[in-house]
Amino acid sequence: MSTEHVLDDRRDAHRSDDRARIRLAANKVPEVTVYFWIIKVLTTGMGETASDFLAHLLGPVPAVGLGGLALVASLAVQFAVRRYVAWIYWTAIVMVSVFGTMAADVLHVGLGVPYTLSTPAFMVALAAVFALWYASERTLSIHSIHTRRREAFYWAAVLATFALGTAAGDLTATMGLGYLGSVVLFGAAICVPAVAHRTGALGAVTAFWTAYVITRPLGASIADWMALPHARGGLALGLGPVTLSWTVAILGFVGYLAVSRADVQPR
Repeated sequence: MSTEHVLDDRRDAHRSDDRARIRLAANKVPEVTVYFWIIKVLTTGMGETASDFLAHLLGPVPAVGLGGLALVASLAVQFAVRRYVAWIYWTAIVMVSVFGTMAADVLHVGLGVPYTLSTPAFMVALAAVFALWYASERTLSIHSIHTRRREAFYWAAVLATFALGTAAGDLTATMGLGYLGSVVLFGAAICVPAVAHRTGALGAVTAFWTAYVITRPLGASIADWMALPHARGGLALGLGPVTLSWTVAILGFVGYLAVSRADVQPR
């Protein structure tokens, strides 16, 4: 074999190694399965009640500080690993859920910003994240999160969706629908992108992010309905018990995925 052929073979091998590394790095987010949506709704509800529970237990300022530190720590671990790890990823999602709820609540309760203003403000923030992400990477697909920059855009979008969903859910609940009415509203709303995608009227990426946003007010409305007192239209099960029960459910599903690897994206 000539020297030129040897060099060509080496270059091909390096290209294969580079492609393999890219495929490995892309496994930083889970495959979208039924388990993904179940856990996503559970984390949104658990984040809603956990945030309120911590605020009542510790006070708003310590709760926000603790939530912020936990969020930074969980994201640091998520960025440090080189592939998708179920418990690391979903821990970060839970912390985003808790802190996203706190961010929306601080604007409303602490600063007096009405939900009619915070909801469109978070909507603009999410649109800005998507615009910058697409301008930089020319894609919003979660199947192409194989660089640090794309991962940063992904988590910025996730945080914005949680804050937006919290404000939107509280907005509908306080506008006369109540929490159960909000559950029905957002339960119907989440079917729209699913049906539109099935019929070919909506692309996969748009359908995913639309449904992703809606899961936040859906899960939060369910959890609030279960936890809050009868006077506020809830079942009065309590913030602590609802937080604990939803946490146990999350641990069960994430534990299953960690063992079965059913949500690992194919390489």
